[in-house]
Parts: sequence; C-alpha cells; structure tokens
Amino acid sequence: MSGRFITFEGIDGAGKSTHIEALAQRLRQGGCEVVNTREPGGTDLAERLRELVLHQRMDALTEALLVFAARRDHVQTLVAPALERGATVLCDRFTDATFAYQGAGRGFDAAVLSQLEQWVHGALQPDLTLWLDLPAETAAQRRAQARAADRFESEDLAFFERVRAGYAQRCAQAPQRFVRIDSSLERGAVWAQIAAELERRGW
Repeated sequence: MSGRFITFEGIDGAGKSTHIEALAQRLRQGGCEVVNTREPGGTDLAERLRELVLHQRMDALTEALLVFAARRDHVQTLVAPALERGATVLCDRFTDATFAYQGAGRGFDAAVLSQLEQWVHGALQPDLTLWLDLPAETAAQRRAQARAADRFESEDLAFFERVRAGYAQRCAQAPQRFVRIDSSLERGAVWAQIAAELERRGW
C-alpha cells in the first residue's frame, strides 16, 4: 500500500479530535489526499455498531467482538482502499485502543484480542501512532467541560488509569511506530510536538 496510516490514541479528553483536524489541514495544504475517520465508526455499518458500544450495556467479550466487527468493515470498506490509492488516512483510534480499553481497562484477555487482531486486519498496522497522553484526572476535568458522558466516559478514574497504563504498555511494545505526546500542555505546545515528529520523519 502506497498511502500512510496515522492513528491518534489516548484516553477520552486527550484532545485527539482537535489535532487530527489540524494535521488534516496541514497535509491537504501540502497536496495530500487525506481521509479523516474514526473507530469505532467510519462506515455506515461501523457507525451503527459504535452506537451500541457507546450506549448499550454489555460484557467485555461482546464489547470486543462488536469493536472488531466494526473495524473489519472499516478496514475493508474505507481504510485499505484509501491506502491502496495513496491517500493518507488519519484515524481517531485503532486496535491499540481495544488493547487499552477492553484489555487493560476491562481486564479482558489480551491473547484473545491478539487473535482477533490477526483475523480482522492481519499485518495492517499504522505507520505512526500518536499517543496523546495525560493524567486521567486532567482528562476527566476536560470531558466534564465539553460534553455529556457516554458509557465509557462515565467510568471512574481507576478505569482510565488502567487504560492509560495499557497505552503505555503498547507504546513500549512498538516504539518504532508509537510516539508519546504530552497532552497535558496547552494546545499550541501539543501541536508543536506533533509537527516536530512529522518533520523528523520527513512528512
């Protein structure tokens, strides 16, 4: 595939949406075709599954299966075709989020998640994952000011600390593609870290 796949990860309230849009504008100004998408979501089917995941009570296995079902349709319908034609795909969350939320957060078996990962998207991995990291308490304060909470955002601080630890573990396991961004700083300083990483890679 000739395109680039860049994912943004982090606990709810880390500021992913703001910086995804800023990066999309930068890349488009440079002449790139940019596909801006999210998970769960990005296709009609995946968006329907997203609503269930965010608002319907279920156990961790059901949650993981629905997330991966949405991902399968998203990859086949949107992500893979875009990468094949040379577009840059910016995605708000991908499989790292499943290991962080369902794995570390819910305590679900990481070996099962790894098997699902192989079945659903095989060798496809992001070229770059920007992990917007900040303390769970700071993220909770930001969320409270921004919007009504969904099923995940209603979880307690301990849950989000586990999720944050899950992201740290994923970062340690894949240092060649993961970059930790200090998202506790003001918006301009966060963007400066992202821009510096892109420049370092010649993007």
